Amino acid sequence: MMIVRYVDETKQARFQARYGVVEDGHVRAASGDPFTGVEPGETIGTMDDLTLLPPVQPGKIVCVGLNYAAHVTENDASREIPAEPVLFMKPNSALIGHGGTIEIANPANRTDFEAELALVIGKVARDVSEEEAADYVLGITAANDVSDRVLQKQDGQWVRAKGYDTYCPAGPVLVTGVDLTRGDITVESRLNGEVRQSQSTGSMLFSPLFLVSFISRVMTLDPGDLILTGTPENVGPMTPGDMIEVEVGPVGILRNLVAAR
Repeated sequence: MMIVRYVDETKQARFQARYGVVEDGHVRAASGDPFTGVEPGETIGTMDDLTLLPPVQPGKIVCVGLNYAAHVTENDASREIPAEPVLFMKPNSALIGHGGTIEIANPANRTDFEAELALVIGKVARDVSEEEAADYVLGITAANDVSDRVLQKQDGQWVRAKGYDTYCPAGPVLVTGVDLTRGDITVESRLNGEVRQSQSTGSMLFSPLFLVSFISRVMTLDPGDLILTGTPENVGPMTPGDMIEVEVGPVGILRNLVAAR
């Protein structure tokens, strides 16, 4: 029997290298950090008033490819459903926050958005079982796995295509206390206001808690590490001047302008 432990959801933001607690759209400066506990203090301003940083500073960004069945074949009809999670990584230098600008490195290449639920690890995880995995997840955020399709196909592996600076927007907040056994957390993208992707986590081939367990048997996960859990079908290209939004369940909207590098 799977034992899941979770508490009431809270939203936390990071701004000016500080942490804050978000309440009704207002940010209260907080003492402490998400890993040891935060205590909200004075109100600093609204979410719109502040330049938000990515909600955590990960030691590494681990990504999962091909985790929604309909996405597996949408760009390559010959692909087979994977028997195990397909893993790759993004460099930390790719990370930007809500409101940051995605800088397309190769504007002549098709460069896609990929809306994703991202997990934030809360404590050191090594060889964790799926039943224990919820205890090692601090919370969730939204992410965009920006991908250069030309280089992805050309290289045969994905590091360069997905590793350019600004190719991993994340935010706007970290939400703790989310029950990850739920299959109804929505993952949606909107390009210039038009819905492009919309799916729920129940459609994942490998569930979030399974992924934590699987990855922890490959590498030790440390507090703050990000796991991008894969994208639904209907990914598509972005061009300079576009606005891309990623919305994940209780996290809210991660919004980024697109420009040429």
